[in-house]
Amino acid sequence: MEFDFLSPVDNEIIQYVSSLSTQNMGSKVAFHTDKDFPDLDKIKIAIIGVPENRGDKKAYQESNLEYVRKEFYSLFPGNWQSSIADLGDILPGNSLEDTFFALKKVASRLLKKGILPIVIGGSQDLIYPLYRAYDDLEQMVNLVSIDSKFDFGKQDGSISSDSYMSKIIVDEPNNLFNYCNIGYQTYFNSQEEIDLIEKLYFDAYRLGEISSNISLAEPVLRDADLVNIDLTTIKTSDSGNFTNFTPNGFNGKEICSLARYAGISDKVSCFGVFNHDNSKQESVLIAQIIWYFIEGFNFRSNEYPFGSKELYSKYIVPLEEEELVFYKSNKTERWWIEIPFFSVSHNKLKKNTLLPCSHEEYLVACNQEIPERWWKAQRKNIL
Repeated sequence: MEFDFLSPVDNEIIQYVSSLSTQNMGSKVAFHTDKDFPDLDKIKIAIIGVPENRGDKKAYQESNLEYVRKEFYSLFPGNWQSSIADLGDILPGNSLEDTFFALKKVASRLLKKGILPIVIGGSQDLIYPLYRAYDDLEQMVNLVSIDSKFDFGKQDGSISSDSYMSKIIVDEPNNLFNYCNIGYQTYFNSQEEIDLIEKLYFDAYRLGEISSNISLAEPVLRDADLVNIDLTTIKTSDSGNFTNFTPNGFNGKEICSLARYAGISDKVSCFGVFNHDNSKQESVLIAQIIWYFIEGFNFRSNEYPFGSKELYSKYIVPLEEEELVFYKSNKTERWWIEIPFFSVSHNKLKKNTLLPCSHEEYLVACNQEIPERWWKAQRKNIL
């Protein structure tokens, strides 16, 4: 059975949680212990540790998630209704591929049961088995990475924390509909990689763009299925990671805001945090990132899939050669733009679809300009 790959939560963590107040997070979570496994029919969110670092050539030891758990379970929950379980860890297998296999099986099983996995890694190449977990669901996947790098790497058949995206793009079955990078820093990426993003009609936002207007990330995260955070995209002064010194990056407030955007998205069904350096300082931030994601999850508005059009205001913007159709939710005031269906046998979309967008993109269209994300989505539909 898939859950046989899971190792119980360490007894030291269970004892620590039992010493906390009944108001702390730990008392609100069901734990996989030596004697008990949570009833998954009552669970909406499952936390899984994967202390696998062999995909990162710079890492010398397994990730230690003890501090992360202690920090997280000592926090106080919000006014949450969603039940949470800590299913323990998928320990490193005899090979990296063994770990990938176990993670894919566990994640796929949880997704089928409608349970959202929160995965704490480990090196970032663990994104690959999480992406492959969607194979059995037979759906296209929108992947969003909050990362300073694109992680294309060398296409030599191997996989590592800095080349997993190449494998995702190349390997069959190719279920990737869109990839978006949030927070890339140009000097960490070759011009060839930046050109590839454009060629494949993927989306990418520089660190400065998002830091100047963090709301730009909301529509992107609203359209994601799988979201992951590379902790090295956070500047060292906020993360406490002095192993890999990062002078520039997101600050703690920004990364928690992005996590909340991901959580509040009705579509996001898997969330991961990777490249933990094992420090107590970074563990505090990871705990808060997870807290904000779950906070967002508990405030989902259930607007995906798109509900009755009576709940939305429709706006038609006539352009010289196009007619753009926008919808605005009367409940949350969030915006969508309609992507038309083209009758091409090999295209990825089979009907008109709605792409999350911002009010600013509507204003751009009102100024007789086509929003860039609409154009890219249309191109992917045709190709």
